[in-house]
Amino acid sequence: MMIESAVLLVANGFGLGWLPWAPGTFGSLIGLPLAWWLLGHLPGRQVAILVVLLAVAVPLCHWASLWLGGGDAPQIVADEYLAFPIVMLGLAMARCPWVIGGAFVLYRLFDVTKPLPISHIEAIGGGLGIVLDDVMAAIYAWIVLTIGIAIWRRCQSR
Repeated sequence: MMIESAVLLVANGFGLGWLPWAPGTFGSLIGLPLAWWLLGHLPGRQVAILVVLLAVAVPLCHWASLWLGGGDAPQIVADEYLAFPIVMLGLAMARCPWVIGGAFVLYRLFDVTKPLPISHIEAIGGGLGIVLDDVMAAIYAWIVLTIGIAIWRRCQSR
């Protein structure tokens, strides 16, 4: 029972997942300081830490899902906050407030709208499906953000 309570506490973002409105968005906010902390590491170490965090997220979300009745319950937000740092992976200028804000907005946009293949990935089910759809949303956001930064830099150099 104590393990179940601890898993649910972490999975629901220390209570943010129980909010009645936009629990995923509020839960994603936990990912901001995590991403900020990861930016202090070299890109290779960032990847290694993210792999470990996501490997922990899969069983965490799986068990929380089972205890909450199955599926990607809205109370489960660990997938959101553990996948969000992917958006800023390797971006040297990610410490700029507009980059962090843009990363957050893009990530939430892709996570909420679930463009293909994100909507299909979620159908995998279990902890893997719960986490992978957020990983894909983060990858989409990273691609758009990276392109945006490249365009901005190109315009600045003229």
